Amino acid sequence: MDQIKNYFPHLSDSQLEAFEQMKPLYEYWNARINVISRKDMDAFYLHHVLHALSIAKCVRFSKGAKLIDIGSGGGFPGIPLAIMFPDVQFFMLDSIRKKTKVISEVKQAIGLENVEVIHARSEDHKGSYHYMTARAVTRLPEFVGMTRHLLKKHSKFQHQGFYYLKGGDLQEELKPFRKHKVWELSTFFQETFFETKKLVFLPL
Repeated sequence: MDQIKNYFPHLSDSQLEAFEQMKPLYEYWNARINVISRKDMDAFYLHHVLHALSIAKCVRFSKGAKLIDIGSGGGFPGIPLAIMFPDVQFFMLDSIRKKTKVISEVKQAIGLENVEVIHARSEDHKGSYHYMTARAVTRLPEFVGMTRHLLKKHSKFQHQGFYYLKGGDLQEELKPFRKHKVWELSTFFQETFFETKKLVFLPL
């Protein structure tokens, strides 16, 4: 939690309380439904919460917008971002029922009224959203092909598009996209975990 407080010093008491609730909740559910690597739980706030919140270092999602988190797993990056942006409506989609159950239980325990959980494949889901997030679901060209139908341009909202967390060399994956922006997360965080981590933005 100290890392969260250090990098985001302006969080409200209610936001800090929500983040503090996360680890015991995930420890409880992970013991029953394995959604996070067991060895990763010791670095829960660094590898999962802070990694998710890196998106908030790069963009401020517009109030009233709808954001879909694809392949949300146990709720990352969606749950931390929903705490960070309470005025944005988050839709967390995953095709695996046990994972959506964990998201639903965590959402209810924390009291996140701006979160809805969707059990579906992205290719089959119908909906209209302004932003999309994901964390290393698949290669970017395949990911965009599976999900592009879910994003709709709206003049009211700024910086619409795909926000994709991934590490490593992305040059080949980005070749099909004329417009894109890549943030090196080591710019924002000093921990070695972030040395190869990136956030890719593909605008609408």
